[in-house]
This record gives sequence, C-alpha cells and structure tokens, in this order.
Amino acid sequence: MDILKSRFLPLIALIASLLFLYFRTPSSNSNKSIDGECSLLTHDHYWIVSKRVVTPRGVAPGAVEVKAGRINTVKEGEYDKSSLQNVHVLNYGDAVVMPGLIDVHAHLDEPGREEWEGFSTGTKAAAAGGITTLIDMPLNSFPSTVSEETLKLKLEAAKKKLYVDVGFWGGLVPENAFDPSALDKLLKAGALGLKSFMCPSGINDFPMTNSTHIKEGLKVLAKYKRPLLVHAEVVLESESHIAHGSDESDPRSYATYLKTRPPSWEEAAIRELKDASEETRVGGNAEGAHVHIVHLADSRTSLDLIKEAKHGGSSLTVETCPHYLAFSAEEIPDGDTRFKCAPPIRDEANRQSLWEALLEGYIDMLSSDHSPSTPDLKLFDEGDFLRAWGGISSLQFVLPITWSYGKAYGITFNQLASWWSERPAKLAGQTNKGAIKSEMDADFVVWMPEVEFELDENYDIYHKHRNISAYLGQRISGKVLATFVRGNLVYSEGKHASVACGAPVLAKQ
Repeated sequence: MDILKSRFLPLIALIASLLFLYFRTPSSNSNKSIDGECSLLTHDHYWIVSKRVVTPRGVAPGAVEVKAGRINTVKEGEYDKSSLQNVHVLNYGDAVVMPGLIDVHAHLDEPGREEWEGFSTGTKAAAAGGITTLIDMPLNSFPSTVSEETLKLKLEAAKKKLYVDVGFWGGLVPENAFDPSALDKLLKAGALGLKSFMCPSGINDFPMTNSTHIKEGLKVLAKYKRPLLVHAEVVLESESHIAHGSDESDPRSYATYLKTRPPSWEEAAIRELKDASEETRVGGNAEGAHVHIVHLADSRTSLDLIKEAKHGGSSLTVETCPHYLAFSAEEIPDGDTRFKCAPPIRDEANRQSLWEALLEGYIDMLSSDHSPSTPDLKLFDEGDFLRAWGGISSLQFVLPITWSYGKAYGITFNQLASWWSERPAKLAGQTNKGAIKSEMDADFVVWMPEVEFELDENYDIYHKHRNISAYLGQRISGKVLATFVRGNLVYSEGKHASVACGAPVLAKQ
C-alpha cells in the first residue's frame, strides 16, 4: 500500500495543480490579470448596450459584443435581443458609447521629470477623460527619446504604471538627423514616428532642426511609412528684437507675450515644411513618409499654405488643440500664466476660423498637447508670461471641452470620433484602434453629453498638479462615465482599476 501511495500521490498532486492552473489562468487572448485587478468588470465576454452607439455608419441604438479584449460583433438599429442571453450585459441606456479617444500629443515627462507628471498620474487622468491610447512625446522627460537606448529607458520607466495604452514618438534632432543607422535603430525599437522642433524647444537635450534635417529624416521615415511630427515655428531674425520686450512692455500682460511669437513664425515654418513635404509625393525622394504639423494656432496664412500643400499631393496632416478652440487672447487675464503655451492662443477671430477649418476638414484631428510642469515653474506669484513655463495641462478634460465649445458649431458625435479616434489612429499606424467595428480593440468611452459640471475644487482631477490647468473654473458638459481599454473596464464613475494594465504600443517592423 505504501508503494502505491508513493507512486500515485505525486501524480495526483500534479493533476490537481494542472486543473487549478487551467481554471485560474485566463485565455492567451485576454489581457486581464489572473485575479481580475486590471478591470472593474469580472467578465471578459460581455455585451455593451446603448441607445447611442457611434460607429462609422452613424449613431444608432446598438449592442457591442466584447470577447477577450476585442470587438466580436456589432449590432446596430433593430436587433434580436435574445442573442444577448446567457452573456453579461452592460446597459448604458441613453449614454453615448464611442470609440476611445486617441491622443497623439501628450508629454508625460517620465523618466527624469516625474515631478511634472509621470506615467501613473497621466494615464489615470487619461482614463478618467475617455482617452484609451495616448502617444508620449520624446521631450520634457530626461533624457529625451532620441535613440534606441533612450526609448528603452522610457519603456522601463512605464512598466506597471499605464492605465491606458501608450505609444512613443522618437525625436529627430541634429545629432541623429544625418545618422540613418541611429534612426533605423530607434524606429526598429518601436518608435511610431519622429518629432522635431523648428525653433528652440526649451529642453537642452532636444535642440531645434532645420529643413535640411527634416528632409534627411523624411528619407528614413519613408522606408517605414511613418510620420514626422513638427513643431512649426521659426524664429525670424527681423522680429527677434520683439522677444526681448521693451521698457514699455508689461510681462504680466498676455498681449506682451503674444507679440513675442507672432503668426509669421508659424507661417515661415510651414512655408519651409510645404517645400519639404513635396518629397513625400508620388515619385518623391521621401515617398511613403508623412508630415504632420502639431498644434496649429494660426488660422490665416499658415492654414492657406497647408491647403496648398494638400491640394498639391503632399502627404501632410495637421492638428489643433482644444485650448485654441476654447480660448481667445482677449479674455486671458493679466498674470494668469496657466494660459501660456507655444504657439500662443491668438485672437477671437482666429479662434473662430480654426473651428471653420476643422469643420471643413482642412484641420484633420485634435490633440491635447498636455504639457504640465510643477506649479513653481508657472510663476503664479509673479505672473510673468515671458519667464513662466509654457504648456496647457488638459489631458482629463479634452472630450468635454471639445464638446462644450463645439456645440455652438453643431458638431456631431461622428465628427468627434473622427477627430479624436479614427484619424489619430491612422496617424499612429494603429489599424486595430479608432472605431467600433468587429475585430478591433475593445476601446470605448461611455459618456453623457447632456450632464453639466464645474471644474472646481470638488471635482476629482487626476493630473499630478490640479491647480495649473487653464480649464479650472469652467462649467462644461460631457461627463465621462466609463472607459474600456482592450475590454478592461479601467475607469468607472470615479474609480480606477486596482492594477495598471495598459500596454506599450510599439510599431511593428
């Protein structure tokens, strides 16, 4: 008997262990942790039902089946309710179910400047705002992401801190622009594209590029069919004296700061980019590459040049940001450096023209350009616009801000989905994101456009520094109820999932 025990007990123990693992381990296609901490929902197969589901076909009552992190089925209009039986159903009633927002322009500042933001707080804020994927810019962290090695540092710093999916732009700077091998390594390591500045960036290890650097970068990017994102301002020597102000200039006046970065800076940069982008046309030296102009502020000559480039066949897109659509120079109070950014917020007529260009399709998409810092760098006590750090803290608010200010222009849910999901997904090369369709990632934002709220001291804000945002004090509409990332319910009614299970988004070779 003892012999039988000695032979069979180990076998029984092995079988028991295998059965335990079988019932405890999720399927290989699931992105949920073993104990479900990644999601506030305990199911990885369920239906989302709403009277307003936004798909590429329009807005209609519908049901979306989610299975193992992907969209399995989409039913629109009238459908057989019995098909939902025996599977968990989340019924959101009148709430809008829309593809999760994709923010292609955010500064999370890690590694090196976690005191400014960081992956954990930044992605928590993103989730609370309905953003399911964001692309981190290569500067404001330290070191800047300009090589394969510095991208690896980013990835290491992001581990176990991402509440949403995060991709990474690499940096195009003078030191790598003429080194195709270095750019190859950076792009092969997973950078979704490159970013450059045509004026001083304010970051020592991210120097400015000129049109020659840009053309060299486009040649390399053409092989990978990835974009070059450009901060389009050029310092004009004829106007450089303005930047130093004068005895009569008041540094607390926003008008003083506005004079230091005139529209002609954007115009000059975009004129150079228009010439460089000709290389992206069919038969050009950089065919396959793409130029993307970030945070357009000037809606006059700069926009006309962009229209000409597009009509001429250049592969070129442009974004603007909610702060350019929400605010105008005339209303910015003296000394309120929360509103400082570059390019600067311009006048009311310019703001209205930006809306017209967005509605007419000349501006392709929106981004946050979330660019926070520590409060001391904003110089609130001094209110000095010339010396304060520039950047708008906005990640959590972009959906309700876009909606609140866009209602006056009659914007639709499908336009929101185009500006914030579909087109950004295309720019970042994410073919499995950006729309509610079968086989796509189950990335959703569920929100109530009609619900109004105030961004005051009682509102839950997840940015590291809540007091630096220009949006504080605003009464807006469009409350985010829930955010799903690859099927995981990562945010719901003021609560986040207990574990950060967002994934790095890396380009495939």
